[in-house]
Amino acid sequence: MSTPHVVVVMGVAGTGKTTIGPLLAAALGVPYAEGDDFHPAANIAKMSAGTPLEDADRWPWLDAIGRWAHGRAGLGGVVSSSALKRAYRDRLRAEAPGAVFLHLTGDRSLIEERMADRKGHFMPAALLDSQFATLQPLEDDEAGVAVDVSGTPEEITQRAVAALRRLED
Repeated sequence: MSTPHVVVVMGVAGTGKTTIGPLLAAALGVPYAEGDDFHPAANIAKMSAGTPLEDADRWPWLDAIGRWAHGRAGLGGVVSSSALKRAYRDRLRAEAPGAVFLHLTGDRSLIEERMADRKGHFMPAALLDSQFATLQPLEDDEAGVAVDVSGTPEEITQRAVAALRRLED
């Protein structure tokens, strides 16, 4: 990519944001930040107990991610954030207007299978229904691309790099 963008890797839990994010950052030659690291302890405790977050829980988390993205403006970076609702993406863009979104999408059964296979993550598969119910895909006026998560992490990353490059054409 000619001008380094800050890319927000978004999608429901289990789409591979934490796997694809670092691979994408390496491919683009920019740093990666794990969005979950920006959550306050209370949010992690709530999700670990199987309780979906409310918007009031998300605002400070989104603001912290947005501040990181703003600090990387013109330098490039990749950060993960579910960013399921348009309002959440608008909040991120308020802090980092040049951010672009990479929406990792996929078949619900594949995502559920992957969630069942992962170990040590605080987000239980039981919250997947609430994630899909909340999801508002990228709209035409939002800078970003959607990439399917079928295949290997390397294949997904290659598709993501190609899709992001097309944004610049």
